[in-house]
Amino acid sequence: MPLTSGNSRVKNARKLARRAFRDEAGQFLADGPKAVEGALARPGRVLEVFATPAAAEQFSSLITDEVPWTLVDDRALASLSDSATPAGVVAVCRSLDVDVDTWLPGTRLVAICADVRDPGNAGTVIRTADAAGAAGVILAGHSVDPHHPRTVRASVGSIFHLPLSKVADQAAAVAQAQAAGLQVLAADGAGEVDLDDAADTDLLSRPTAWLFGNEAWGLPDELAALADHRVRIPIHGRAESLNLATAAALCLYASARAQRPLSR
Repeated sequence: MPLTSGNSRVKNARKLARRAFRDEAGQFLADGPKAVEGALARPGRVLEVFATPAAAEQFSSLITDEVPWTLVDDRALASLSDSATPAGVVAVCRSLDVDVDTWLPGTRLVAICADVRDPGNAGTVIRTADAAGAAGVILAGHSVDPHHPRTVRASVGSIFHLPLSKVADQAAAVAQAQAAGLQVLAADGAGEVDLDDAADTDLLSRPTAWLFGNEAWGLPDELAALADHRVRIPIHGRAESLNLATAAALCLYASARAQRPLSR
């Protein structure tokens, strides 16, 4: 019989919706088939998968002998999911946060999120960084927990594809990137360098850490001043600005395009 929402294992897993419990347990939930597939591709990352009988049948190709799958009823699964329409499968995973010094040296493209608070935005930046071939993402300052259910879902599995690090001090994150040989480019609407102009020079072909600020107020002047350059995205129409995810996509892909000849 599938487990119900009152089962102790389901209850313990449900606690992981709260950051305090995630931090204490060193675990988080990955909701949906893409997230579960990405997690299962990382050996030793998944502790258990909860699935409804229908979902277990639908996603049977994901089932292996290495990870236990536990059948639960629809109500129990819904209690574990942050989605309005649960796909029927949720994994309990070990936390992803790693020490930035273990992966940053020698990289060529990195995203630093400074005080990015919205889980969906953070997940989208992680997904974009993954798609652009970035080496990893640093969540600095008071940025959202990368293990937040909405962050995991918005990343569509990318959260498992590249290293993620939390750095409490934003200035320290910038300094660590520079010490690792990366120039830091601050995405700033008031920047002195135009992104199009930067693309016409060798600026974007250099090893780069892009620094992105908060969704509402951007980068503080004192933090932007620590960057090697402040880069503005040209606005050719009448829009006042671009949202964080769009700006990150343009900046990361501009660097990825400039760096591509180096990898051929």
